[in-house]
Amino acid sequence: MSAEREPLFDVHQLAHMELLTPNPEGTLHFFRDLLGMEETTRQGQSVYLRAYEDWYHHTLKITEAPQPGLGHVAWRTSSRAALERRVKALEASGYGEGWHDGDVGHGPAYRFRTPDGHPMELLWEVDYAEIPEDKRSPLLNRPQKRPLRGVPVRRIDHVNLLCSDVTKNKDFMMEVLGFRLREHIVLNDGSEAGAWISVSPLVHEIAFMRDATGARGRLHHVCYWYGYPQNLCDIADIFREEGIVIEAGPGKHGISQAMFMYVYEPGGNRVELFGDPGYLIFDPDWKPIRWTEETLAAGIVWYGGSLPAEFFRYGTPVVEGAEAKAAE
Repeated sequence: MSAEREPLFDVHQLAHMELLTPNPEGTLHFFRDLLGMEETTRQGQSVYLRAYEDWYHHTLKITEAPQPGLGHVAWRTSSRAALERRVKALEASGYGEGWHDGDVGHGPAYRFRTPDGHPMELLWEVDYAEIPEDKRSPLLNRPQKRPLRGVPVRRIDHVNLLCSDVTKNKDFMMEVLGFRLREHIVLNDGSEAGAWISVSPLVHEIAFMRDATGARGRLHHVCYWYGYPQNLCDIADIFREEGIVIEAGPGKHGISQAMFMYVYEPGGNRVELFGDPGYLIFDPDWKPIRWTEETLAAGIVWYGGSLPAEFFRYGTPVVEGAEAKAAE
């Protein structure tokens, strides 16, 4: 997006995402019992959950499916009028798909896809979490008490999507929906290998990474936030005892400067956990951070080891030759 373009603020935040899983009970156990998320309701083949500092009805929808992967990503606009403006822009872009009546926890939503085919939707009307009296916190600015099971995550943070063309997908989100580029990886040939974009002070609510397999429209990971680095060590103990495969971490990224850990939930999807906030961006004239092949080593992992080869190939649904080491 050029420096001269007036910034758009119509898209406000990541509202929720739907995760597909061939092992719904295992996936539910992972998020509800190990990560301490609250189950809010069930409908059909789906279960809806939220973290204890998520204000909405849900931020995660788990749906049974033949293969793991992304069901959809949902973004909330800043107003009803903002939703109408972005729908017009999506229709003009050619990537809009039309309205649907809504789902449990939210009202009508407009469906669209990224250039790579990732399913997404925009919405305004949401239901807020209804907290039983015995779970209400005396901290009035916290939706509910911290759950006493597992090591509870606090809120949804971001999603990371694999794609065939980082620049095309990044530009679509920036030009049509108003996302701003925060950091990116530019290779020696001038192509982008990754881009981290947001509509808020977060470094990213969504990232795009080049899919090394050549596939299109896959999920790399969904991330939930702890806010305390010690929680990564605590949950790592539980994962080890519960047979959850830790792919990498705890460590620290250079990109985003956040403490991280990557694991595979029982359905086969990769999940990232953030142990601290990383850094926030308040500068309205932020100049995107450009990582190159020469500087990238510090960008991927600042300290805490390195990422395995399958990190750059494995996504869901799985393609041949990019299987995760989920049986180790």
